[in-house]
Amino acid sequence: MTITRIDAPRRAALPHPDAMRLAATEYQRFLDLLRTLQPGDWAKPTECAGWDVRAMAAHLLGMVEMAASIREQNRQMKLAGSRGGLFIDALTALQVDERADMTPEQITAGFAKRAPKAAAGRRRTPGFIRRRRGPIPQTVGDREESWTIGYLVDVILTRDPWMHRIDIVRATGAPHVLSADHDGVLVADAVNEWAERHGQPFTLRLTGPAGGSWSRGSGGPDLEMDAIDFCRSLSGRGPTDGLLGTQVPF
Repeated sequence: MTITRIDAPRRAALPHPDAMRLAATEYQRFLDLLRTLQPGDWAKPTECAGWDVRAMAAHLLGMVEMAASIREQNRQMKLAGSRGGLFIDALTALQVDERADMTPEQITAGFAKRAPKAAAGRRRTPGFIRRRRGPIPQTVGDREESWTIGYLVDVILTRDPWMHRIDIVRATGAPHVLSADHDGVLVADAVNEWAERHGQPFTLRLTGPAGGSWSRGSGGPDLEMDAIDFCRSLSGRGPTDGLLGTQVPF
């Protein structure tokens, strides 16, 4: 596969206050989900290869701990970098490995303690920091690109628990809490980024509480599907035919 390098760093489209409202809500919904899980749910496999529900929750605990503390962020990044390979894989593996001995109760309690601090830390990130280019290039589909720190803070760190909440719901059958004013906003942001990334005409109708309708130009494909399934496809978890093969990071 040929990798195209994109020089301009990707920026967040959502205003920072709106992004932070979504972040706080998503952390709470993820915590609420953890609290609904039954003892047998934690060992169930997810659609992320090699991760059961407990490993996925451990990764999210590591991420909120990282977002809550600059010192912890620097520590995790240094250790992940020393592992070699793709940085994001090294980082998430480190987070899971370091919490391998934690019980589900400890993971849930840790998330409850650190998530509000993570949301506050992200909210306080100043604009001149958010505008900076992040230090590590990212590969998304067939593109190597850079992200601003604001794109990571405002977008990716919320999409990550949002998508993993879907993974855990699908693995366990737990209730999936969805609403237009939260999940619908996250889906719309992903749709707009997807449209910008492929640049082709389309008509899109997404169903469900997080759905909506979008179109660009004329003569493109007419797509209709569930909003959650659409985002799973963009993340590489579902069908990737045609324009659905345009990846969006989660």
